[in-house]
Amino acid sequence: MKQLWAPWRMAYVGGDVVDEECVFCLRDKGEQDLERLVLHRGDHCFVVMNKYPYSNGHLLIVPFRHTSSLEELSAPERLELFELLVRAQSVLQDMLHPQGFNIGINLGKVGGAGVTEHVHIHIVPRWLGDTNFMPVFADVRVIPEHLQATFEMLRAVFKKGI
Repeated sequence: MKQLWAPWRMAYVGGDVVDEECVFCLRDKGEQDLERLVLHRGDHCFVVMNKYPYSNGHLLIVPFRHTSSLEELSAPERLELFELLVRAQSVLQDMLHPQGFNIGINLGKVGGAGVTEHVHIHIVPRWLGDTNFMPVFADVRVIPEHLQATFEMLRAVFKKGI
């Protein structure tokens, strides 16, 4: 029998992740961008890789302002949020060549939000046949490329300003 190793997921699967502060409040923490997997910073929002991805290239678009409500976002924040979503989709399409995307916003615990207090948009690249039995039987997702390798490749593209 072959083994599949996904050690970076253990903190998430095991519930060991305990943050006292919001994981998305990064406005004044630019020095942590590499560690936090921030790909791009705009004026009001940023693009970050999901540390616990559903698939390779799973990104989040997040406003800097801490709010759980779309209604509380200003017009410039909403505009930049959507512009970064379009840019992220374009970068993912050019670099990873997915055959589709899941794009969504989960609001509130009942709505499926893992981080309920800070609104964010998920963009998940999808490929035909990318689902399998592993999440059902082993609570493990198979990600074909290491998180850091994907981060470095995508960050270089975002820096170019595509």
